[in-house]
Amino acid sequence: MRSPLLVLAALAGLLAPVAQAQMDPHQHHRMMAPAPSADVPPASAPMGHSGHAHDVGPAGSTYDLRFIDGMVQHHTGALRMSEFMFNIGQPGVGALAKTIWRDQAGEIRAMGLWRKAWFPAAPVYPVALVPGGDPNSLGGLTRMSQAQIDGMRMMGDGPTKDNRVVWFLEGMLEHHGGALLMAHDALAKSTNPTIRRFARGVIVAQRAEIMELRRMLAVEGLRKPEYRKYDALFNL
Repeated sequence: MRSPLLVLAALAGLLAPVAQAQMDPHQHHRMMAPAPSADVPPASAPMGHSGHAHDVGPAGSTYDLRFIDGMVQHHTGALRMSEFMFNIGQPGVGALAKTIWRDQAGEIRAMGLWRKAWFPAAPVYPVALVPGGDPNSLGGLTRMSQAQIDGMRMMGDGPTKDNRVVWFLEGMLEHHGGALLMAHDALAKSTNPTIRRFARGVIVAQRAEIMELRRMLAVEGLRKPEYRKYDALFNL
């Protein structure tokens, strides 16, 4: 599990140099890394959770903005899911939910600071790339649709009293898999050192929590093969 956000601790020292790097509008496009080669099956939607729409578009000078807005929505979904487990009466599950809530709320705050520092002219609402839009221009962006927000949050239908433990464990496993996909996408497309460090931290943290979620599901008697479908994305 993560300690409360090393990202936030390093934020002050990172903002200034990265903000300077953002001044070159074509830097991301010129230095785009190759896409990850891991063969990961499409996300399923266990127990009423909606599928994940993780793609925020191609590299470009607005990629980090699009990534931040997508990841903030993704993290918001994790907060909402975790809140169903507060005071559940199962200490392990409840403690994990509170850890996820604390860590991801802190990351949302950090990403909000990065957004303000790096993209002061961006709209206040979450953005997405217009189909065929210029990834190097704010003019190529539009307001993120509710369907896109729902896809990022992966909430779907809420749990019942009887199924909420498995609903949370399976749903959070799928949710963390979506975060791995987004983190690898950022490593392939972003040259921003803060975003790249953040993405690597997401991979390290999410793979540890996926293993813990699988352990808890095994306690519930569940050992489904699809619980391992994101293992190819565990490596940095």
